[in-house]
Amino acid sequence: MRYLHIGRTQKRVKAGGMNEVTSGGLLGGRVAYRQLATGHRTGFEPVLMAAAVPARAGERVLEAGTGAGAALLCLAARVAGVRGVGIEVEPALARLADENFRANGFVDVACVRADAMHMPFPSHAFDHVMANPPWFGAHDTASPDARRALAHQAGPGVLGGWIGSLARVLRPRGSVTLILPAASFAAAGAALREAGCGAISLFPLWPRAGAAAKIVIIAARRGARGPERVLPGLVLHDAAGITPAAQAVLGQAQSTIGVWKTA
Repeated sequence: MRYLHIGRTQKRVKAGGMNEVTSGGLLGGRVAYRQLATGHRTGFEPVLMAAAVPARAGERVLEAGTGAGAALLCLAARVAGVRGVGIEVEPALARLADENFRANGFVDVACVRADAMHMPFPSHAFDHVMANPPWFGAHDTASPDARRALAHQAGPGVLGGWIGSLARVLRPRGSVTLILPAASFAAAGAALREAGCGAISLFPLWPRAGAAAKIVIIAARRGARGPERVLPGLVLHDAAGITPAAQAVLGQAQSTIGVWKTA
């Protein structure tokens, strides 16, 4: 996974006691963003995922595993008036996410410290849900960094558990948006169907034209019965660097990914 260049400099400061953070921006600097200097670092994934969520002003959006809040920050910048809640189990990240939301003036976005498998919300509480769940399997070597391992390592049943938990709090016909390694799309599709979500769309993210997709966005609606689709997708890089189409999403608050345009 590629990391974003968050601003021209990576200024290191202290936050939450001994936790060192770097300070920069998202969406071409339109959003101020601070993240922990060690552990999981933000890549393209949350920005692309947020651009695929079909939220409107006034609707409630939940992100499981929000980290420092990158996806919700991007969504709030794109959709004025959206009401967002992030779930994060790691205390320092949960505090940092709330600080990021406040620093950008997003008063209707907040972070709750909780486990994504046991979320403290009633059924049907949200119009949209999104997540980039842990995706390393048991055969993958765990990171020696505890925070990075927590963000990435998926034990048995974790993907299905996250999807089931997200679907439980999603209203009927509400949308679920996931960004995952391409190798996980079959398991995610099965878990979505098991959780009562249908009309599944697969949106490939190709590293380069002609290369196999390494990451995919999977979208569905709770209770929907429409056909499953493989969409045109997005090429991320070319010989010059990030493609203009990808840069439009990564660098502009108004740009979206067309997962739902033909739904």
